Parts: sequence; structure tokens; C-alpha cells
Amino acid sequence: MMGDDLDPGRPVEIAERVWWVGHYQPGDPFQCHVYLIEHGDQSILFDPGSALTFRHTLRKIEAVTPFSNIRYFVCHHQDPDIAAALPLVDQLVSRDDAVVVTHWRAEALLKHYGLSLPFWLVDRNGWQLDLGGRRLRFIFTPYAHFPGAFCTYDEQTGTLFSSDLFGGFTEGFSLYARDESYFEALRPFHEHYMPSREILDYALTRLQEVPIRRIAPQHGSIIPEHLVAFMMEKVKTLDCGLYLLAGGDSDIHRLSQLNTALRDITRAMILYRDFRDIAAALLDIARRFLPATSLEFYARAEEGQALHLAPASRYRGALVEPPPEVRAVLGQDRKAWSGRHRGSSQPLDGDGGGNDHQLLIPLFAPSAGVVESVAIVRLDGELPDDERIDEMAEQMSVPLQVAVEREALYRTLDIERREFFERSIRDPLTGLFTRLYMHEVVGRQMRIHDRDAKAAIGLALFDIDHFKRVNDTWGHNTGDVVLRGVATALRDVVREADLPVRLGGEEFAVFILGESAHNVGTMAERVRRAVEQIRFEGELAGQRITLSAGVACRRSGEDLESLIGRADRVLYQAKNSGRNRVCADLSG
Repeated sequence: MMGDDLDPGRPVEIAERVWWVGHYQPGDPFQCHVYLIEHGDQSILFDPGSALTFRHTLRKIEAVTPFSNIRYFVCHHQDPDIAAALPLVDQLVSRDDAVVVTHWRAEALLKHYGLSLPFWLVDRNGWQLDLGGRRLRFIFTPYAHFPGAFCTYDEQTGTLFSSDLFGGFTEGFSLYARDESYFEALRPFHEHYMPSREILDYALTRLQEVPIRRIAPQHGSIIPEHLVAFMMEKVKTLDCGLYLLAGGDSDIHRLSQLNTALRDITRAMILYRDFRDIAAALLDIARRFLPATSLEFYARAEEGQALHLAPASRYRGALVEPPPEVRAVLGQDRKAWSGRHRGSSQPLDGDGGGNDHQLLIPLFAPSAGVVESVAIVRLDGELPDDERIDEMAEQMSVPLQVAVEREALYRTLDIERREFFERSIRDPLTGLFTRLYMHEVVGRQMRIHDRDAKAAIGLALFDIDHFKRVNDTWGHNTGDVVLRGVATALRDVVREADLPVRLGGEEFAVFILGESAHNVGTMAERVRRAVEQIRFEGELAGQRITLSAGVACRRSGEDLESLIGRADRVLYQAKNSGRNRVCADLSG
């Protein structure tokens, strides 16, 4: 039913058991549509609509099926024109299994309606909903027009409930698009709503994965099957985001520059995975408006620290104490910032490092509305008096925050992973490697040695002489002091390429890898002398601590247990022959 004789005062069946139950408000070009899938007591209502129109929607629903049959209330996003009726829905629902279907990003805002209805999140339920004989698929279309945006596809009828995509501004009531001219109603809507062509193209690509027979948008007109392909291709040509930059400005050239910058920022974030490449692209964009020399970032971390992403470290990231001007901004909410600053950026004084001027751009977390990170643009010259700079800063803030938040998460996890790895392979008392790590590294080196005789392995085993007497006389805390002192002396002697290990108790090992492995006896003697020369303080003042050592070189094909066994036997020869000496197994 697509003729001009449609009665907007009654429900309209747009596909088998799929109904338009919205309301036409005369004089409003921003018509909001509500749709109903009639499916017994598993029926679905899409985007309940405004509190201003819900009484009309409710009347139309009841003309099709009892309201109590609706179990699922899909909210494609949280804007009040499609979600403000939720509190009214909440009051009417009496069944225990009814839910609001949405994405977690929208839930973060919809929950502020104070609903008793629980949420069913598409992203946590496999992006599909089985109604029993009918399946809905949810298609993620991020940033079109908000981060958690999605569309719903009804497999049974081929109907795409497209949320804001394919919406339009219309004059008068036109439930169906009549011909290709409807594209002109789509054009301003998408240029105004969608942030970039790349984001829109990504969404359209995802939608083209399903066979669409009709498109039912939240606004404008329903697109019938014979116009779907045409509209899909035409929408791809739109240069979106232009009007988002306008404000009170009508300078098309300036808006075009800003829109190009925003498009290029988005393209950089999509094309590049390495943050260094993203930062380089962003710096090039900033140079269109500023005498920029470098770009760096601070992202808020725990305990007053910040993750510093700077060109000097190739944007690898380091946890630092943020400078005062950054510390004063991190954590500040948008209202507090607006109260202190007229625009979206803040000029800073020079830092004494050769840059006389800097520009600070706060990056607000969308969910919390506080500054989670800042961008610092270092300048070679004074800041130009140009309104485009503040407009650029405002437009860059959201994509910059996304990029920095993503990189900060990755770098923080990487730092934590390295710290965890270090803790897992290091003995917490001495800082030497653990026995577990020894097995991993030496096992790998043994396989190399079996193929290449030059990749030799030398082993020195050390045992602290009379260590039990230390513990018995002065206690285990003093024993720990001795262990740390011996470990420090050992680390000072061995090379960076060697592998110093605490085997347990007062036993240590050092593996020498490569051609110098045959010098393991010389190294062991140097360690012995270094320990002998340690001068302890406190209770151990005047006490001399010594080591006994046994050394051996690995034979080709020999396993680790055998190598350690040979070194251990000559270690006990050193013990039995007077201690404080090195004995070697030269049979290899």
C-alpha cells in the first residue's frame, strides 16, 4: 500500500505483519516513525518515539495487537525523539519478560530514564534475536550517527529498520518515497547528521551484506525495493559532516576546509593502525592552520600519573608525572572548562625547551564528559588569531580522543603485560631470573647448540658457604640481606647476555651462552672474589660471606638435568675441599 490515499491516522502494514504505527505532526519536517512487528506474544516495537506522540502510537498498536503482546522494545539510539516515550512504556508493561533492546553505548544513557524494564544488549547476544520462527539480525553501524549505532534487519520480510540512516527531511506526510527525487530529502539530513563519508561508507558496506527489500528509517519516508539500490549508491556520494562545522558561520570555503580536515582525521584513524602514523597524519592536518612543529598527548592514568605519547619516544608511551598545565586540566568536566575558557583550546606559555608557544586541546571522554586526555601542539611562532583554530580543535577533539583512548589502552596493557612478565620471570627477593624462565631460555639455546657447536653453553653453580649458620644466628631477615648482596655482586660481574638465576635457597646459577661459554670458570672466579669482598653493615659487620662454585660446559645432545648434575658434583668437590673456591668438570 503506497498510494497518496494513506491515512496517517491509522496503522499501515508496510510488509507482512510489519506495521507503521507512528504519528504525523503537521508542519514538522522531522517526522519520527515507529514500527511494529506483529509476532504474537513475542511482538517487537521499534523506537517507541516521543512522549508527545506516544498516545497516538499506542492507539495504533492496539488496533493491530494488544500492547501486552509486545515483549521487545528496540531503541536504536537514545535521542528523545525516538526514546522519550520509554517511561510511558515502562508504566504500561506488565509482563516480566519484556526488555529494552539496545547497544551498551546507548544503555549508558537510556538507563537515566530510571526504567524498571531490563536491557537486552545486542552486542552481548550475538547480534541476533530469535523470536521463534522469525529472526532479527542487528548490524553494527558505529558513528552513524553515534558510537553505538546499529540497524535491525528482519530476515522474514527483508525489511531494514535503518535508524537514522536513509532518513530525510520531508514536507508534508509522505510515508513512502515515490521516486529518485527523494534523494534530495536524504542529502541535507545525512550531511547534517553523519560525521564523515568514510563512516557512512562503512555502515553502507555492512548493510549491503543482507538482501534488503525495503528500508524503514526513523525519519523521512520508507524506501521501497525498487529504490533501495539507487539510494544506497547515491548516499555513498555525500560529503557528510559539513553542517556540523557551521555553527553561526556561513563561509562555505572555511567550512569546506574544516570538513576536509575532519574527513582526513577520520581517514587517518581508519587507514592507520600504528599510532605513529596517526600522529604524523594529524600533525600534517594541524599544519594547515598552525605553525605546528610537533604533537604529543597525555592520557590520564592511575595514581596521578599520565601516559605520555610523544615523538621523542616514537609514541611508545611512558607513565610520567604530567606537567602542571596538563595536571590542572585532566579530570576537569566540560562545564568547568567552558567556564574558564572561551573556546576548545588553550594557548600555553613556552616550556623553556626551545618552543615558545604551545596549544593545549582537551579531549573529553564522551560517556563521562571529563577530560581524559590532552593534545599538546607545539608551535614555531605565535598562535594566529584565527577562528578556524578553535573550530578545528573542537572538531578534532572527538576523533583525537578515540585515537588516544585506543592507544592509551593498548600501551597501558602493554606496560602491565611487561611488568607482569618481569614479575613472572624474576625472583622477587634477588631480582635474578627464576628456575622456570631458566628452563625456557636454556632449553631453546640447547636446541641451537645441537645444530651449531659454536653456540656453546657454560654453567656455573654457586652455593653460599655456611648460609644456614647465618639464618640460625641472625635470623631470616639477615639471611635475605646476604642473598640480595650476593645477587648484586653476581649481577655486577656477569654480562648482559648471560643468564643469572636463583635456583632456590642459597643456590645460584649463571649460564654463559655462545663462544665465551668456555670462559665460565674465569667468570665464576670473578664472582667468588666479588662476594668475598662484600662488606656488610649492621649485624653482619665484620663477617665475611663466601661462595663455592662448580662449573661445566654442555656436551652436544646433553639435557639440562645432566649438565646441572655435573656442575653440582664439582660444586660439592669445592665444598668438601675447603669452600670458597671454584672447581670445574673438564670432561666435556
